[in-house]
Amino acid sequence: MLEFFEVREGSLIYRENGETLMVTPWGKDSLRVRSVFAGEVEEGSVALLEPESAEADIVIGEWEASITNGNIKARLWVNGWGHALQIGFYNQRGELLLREISNGGALQKKARHFRPLPGGEYELKVSFEASPEEKIYGMGQYQQEVMNLKGCNLELAHRNSQASIPFCLSDKGYGFLWHNAAVGEVHFGTNTTEWLARSAMQMDYWITAGDTPAQIEEAYALATGKSPMMPEYGLGFWQCKLRYYNQEQVLRIAREYKERGITPDVLIIDYYHWPRCGDWRFDPEYFPDPEAMVKELREMGIETMVSVWPQVDVRSENFEEMKQKGLLLKSNMGVDVQMIFHGNNLFLDATNPRTRKYVWEKLKKNYADMGIRTFWLDEAEPEFGTYDFDLYTSSAGPMARTGNIYPREYARLVYEGQQEMGQRDVVNLIRCAWAGSQRYGALVWSGDIMSTYEDFRRQICAGLHMGICGIPWWTTDIGGFHGGNIEDSGFRELLVRWFQFGTFCPVMRLHGSRQPHQPIVNRAGEERECTGADNEIWSFGEEAYPILVKFIGIRERMRDYTREVMRQAHEKGSPVMRTLFYEFPEDKECWDITDAYLYGPDILVAPVCHEGAKGRRVYLPQGASWTHAGTGEVYEGGVWLDVEAPLETVPLFLRDGRQGYLVGML
Repeated sequence: MLEFFEVREGSLIYRENGETLMVTPWGKDSLRVRSVFAGEVEEGSVALLEPESAEADIVIGEWEASITNGNIKARLWVNGWGHALQIGFYNQRGELLLREISNGGALQKKARHFRPLPGGEYELKVSFEASPEEKIYGMGQYQQEVMNLKGCNLELAHRNSQASIPFCLSDKGYGFLWHNAAVGEVHFGTNTTEWLARSAMQMDYWITAGDTPAQIEEAYALATGKSPMMPEYGLGFWQCKLRYYNQEQVLRIAREYKERGITPDVLIIDYYHWPRCGDWRFDPEYFPDPEAMVKELREMGIETMVSVWPQVDVRSENFEEMKQKGLLLKSNMGVDVQMIFHGNNLFLDATNPRTRKYVWEKLKKNYADMGIRTFWLDEAEPEFGTYDFDLYTSSAGPMARTGNIYPREYARLVYEGQQEMGQRDVVNLIRCAWAGSQRYGALVWSGDIMSTYEDFRRQICAGLHMGICGIPWWTTDIGGFHGGNIEDSGFRELLVRWFQFGTFCPVMRLHGSRQPHQPIVNRAGEERECTGADNEIWSFGEEAYPILVKFIGIRERMRDYTREVMRQAHEKGSPVMRTLFYEFPEDKECWDITDAYLYGPDILVAPVCHEGAKGRRVYLPQGASWTHAGTGEVYEGGVWLDVEAPLETVPLFLRDGRQGYLVGML
């Protein structure tokens, strides 16, 4: 008698012709599915936390079996032609959520296709049936002006300004995590959905069911972790530019802000404040007394943030030791150079616990012991000189198979060090993330984007997708990074509009590489990284200045509200920037909005994101009344409005009269 199914330690197991597949209850209303082509299913997890024990209901027949955990049920059945297994997932009402493609039969297609590679690994493709009308959101940060990802092809890999986080939320009522750190692809087609890992040892995914997006998000947060509580200095305005290149400049800018009656919560010292990449210390030529600088800033009420790069220059004082101890990524072929920027550089191996310990000791000695409590973890993808991922290997394995965990482990490096020295209020700015990064205090920003309205609109989508992916702390370079000339009137208008948007981002941070640049040469005659033009709120002309001051005031006035929204992120995993459908899932119109969102539950923000626009159309969701923060007029939801928005204001609506202190501030 054939026996395809068995139960082991609360999991349902299928075996046939070398494949072992395991379905395990994994958190409330959730299941984890793993499969190997040969051998036994591997334990451990690259992103999922160990869940509380769950009692699943398992039923086994000869050709069919099922496992039910709360609101989700997996049905497994064996095709008589070829004994191929097909899996379908259903909610508590018996409605189909997701189903693998049919296996076997004359087509001989495989829902779970392990294609052998040299060395014993596999290229893995998993295929599901697709509903053409389904809407899909999440997947991290891609530079595109798209909210509904149905029909999209996405690379599962990180790049500068791209963070691939393989979690998606469907309007059919499920969330799906591709629990695989491999470089690959996903295709959300109208006929099939296909997940591809370029190199893998086993299939692994997690699925949850919920009646609302909030329920799905909260289940995902329980499965992968939540952010710490945002420190108080994360609630206000942050000042930055490329780059404050010496101690005198840093203090001059801080003093100027104080004289104008404004206190930035954080002032950021960007890259190449160090002699060489991998030195992880201030260059004494430009920062002769950094401890005194940090002390003076703290006395002003300003936190100091410093940039940290994972690159190690071959000329760095730490290079030879790190190479000897095996603390660097390895190039599998060719010259062992992974990025060329002011010299030949390799990347530290953030997946190696010994590397994390070594580098944190440097950061602690040269920064944290001086009073610096927050770090800017740049280049976190990492930004290889060429994104041929199969060229590189970490201690976790080949980058083609494991590379997407790198930014999370980089965040972990600093977070765990800060925790060890007793710091609890952790927030670190980082340029990339993967599933679980949020639990290491990661504040992700959207990378080196252009100063254009097109890129501006893309950031609205990016921030909303990141929130869906469990990354509630997200920000962007206000004004964009590349290409903004501070004397150009068009750029000044863009900067103001972006600043308004930034006021209602999880973190409000002004940054950019402003034109024109000024070269920097050290005493030895060596050209150092340049400094950009001024990037402070008084740098963009007399028309812009009072508008920017006003919006900093609005951000300060919202501090109590922002703190509460951050608490929701910490306790429940709720996004800070929320799609309209997150709060109003029954309103079908909300699922198609790409350029407006909710800041927390109460404030609807509609950025003006087209050049020269003095107004825009705004949709107000059904199920609430909405107060126009500029005029005080009240509207019932379910309507589109044409809203005037001259340069000094932005369309803002308050839900059911809450946060009424904002009325009249615009």
